Amino acid sequence: MSAMTEQSGGPTLPQRRRLVTDIPGPRSRELMARKRAAVADGVGTVMPVFAARAGGGVVEDVDGNSLIDFGSGIAVTGVGNSAEAVVRRASAQLARFTHTCAMVTPYESYVAVCEELARLTPGDHAKKSILLNSGAEAVENAVKIARYHTGRQAIVVFDHGYHGRTNLTMALTSKSMPYKHGFGPFAPEIYRMPMAYPYRWPTGPENCAEEAAAQVIDQIGKQVGAANTAAIVIEPVLGEGGFIVPARGFLPTLAAFAKENGIVLVADEIQSGFCRTGQWFACEDEGIVPDLITTAKGIAGGLPLAAVTGRTEIMDAAHVGGLGGTYGGNPVACEAALGAIETMRELDLPAKARRIEEIIKPRLLTMAEKHPVIGDVRGRGAMLALELVKPGTKDPDPAATATLAGACHRAGLIVLTTGTYGNVLRFLPPLVIGEDLLNEGLDILQDALSRL
Repeated sequence: MSAMTEQSGGPTLPQRRRLVTDIPGPRSRELMARKRAAVADGVGTVMPVFAARAGGGVVEDVDGNSLIDFGSGIAVTGVGNSAEAVVRRASAQLARFTHTCAMVTPYESYVAVCEELARLTPGDHAKKSILLNSGAEAVENAVKIARYHTGRQAIVVFDHGYHGRTNLTMALTSKSMPYKHGFGPFAPEIYRMPMAYPYRWPTGPENCAEEAAAQVIDQIGKQVGAANTAAIVIEPVLGEGGFIVPARGFLPTLAAFAKENGIVLVADEIQSGFCRTGQWFACEDEGIVPDLITTAKGIAGGLPLAAVTGRTEIMDAAHVGGLGGTYGGNPVACEAALGAIETMRELDLPAKARRIEEIIKPRLLTMAEKHPVIGDVRGRGAMLALELVKPGTKDPDPAATATLAGACHRAGLIVLTTGTYGNVLRFLPPLVIGEDLLNEGLDILQDALSRL
């Protein structure tokens, strides 16, 4: 990876960490004061640093500090910020028109994105898509479609799952604070099942897949009834719940159960999709072919776009006019998505994600051997995490997690915390990051662990 990355319309952005002030610097502190005065307090901030430019594997702040990016805007900028093809195609579209509404006068790029999704998503069956603005919209529409297609109402979701912040997707989401607390009542007919969480399974990881799947199937039968279940909605690798990789065998058993009972299997690939786990989609790891797949985040190189893609007979179930939205599939975002997919293919970003795992995971495992605060190392590709616990136990240690993240931030490394218990440090670097930056970021993490 070059030490410089091209930025459209401006000079190259050096691919190095550089600290010229404390983190946050004076300009960021000034802007944070303005934010507190003008922006609702409910909009949180992970790192009180204001961005000025970004590209490759770095974010440059308004004080001139250059920070190593292990967050990718929460798995959005997998192709990097201002990727050449994204900027070129989106800029050209801006000059043509910004909006007509795809439901009024459609445009080719909307169709082209749907054609790409049909090619890229798992399965060789006939597929169609709808385009939307956000991951929550995608999940909500997947539920609408599944209910219409089956004529059923019940939706099955899982412990530690996260699906969005709208009323329905809050109901689907497992964690209360900060996502659901105080915002109820929530949508009905949502049923939560155990997740095959290997690190925390009571009888050990070797029994996790079989026992968890048996519990889920039993509970659906007792509490819901398979004949009443419209959809099973699951993240193939859980995101906000703590980067949990379900025990192998769990997802195939659920997929078989869904197929046997006419239940729509919805794979929520909003955080795990588009090359992030070393494959185009995480469900490919165990050969899962979902009936519907929801995507967003990495789909358009940083522009807001989301999709539901699925079997034609399911996607076509809803009446004309029942699906859509004013901004869904905005033409600028569609062109950005085509540019992002072009970049993913040209640079073989699934392979780059696997290479990132080859660099990061062994070092995390070595850190775990030295630091008993690390209870688990997990993830795939460029979606990796540490779960922190009180040494000698499996008791979550969110305080240590926050301290570790803060130390990384002050040293110029952007990292994110996550997890139901707030005790997981997650790593989501851009898939185009240079290996030197990866290793430097890991050096910062190692140093912060040593001082923890």
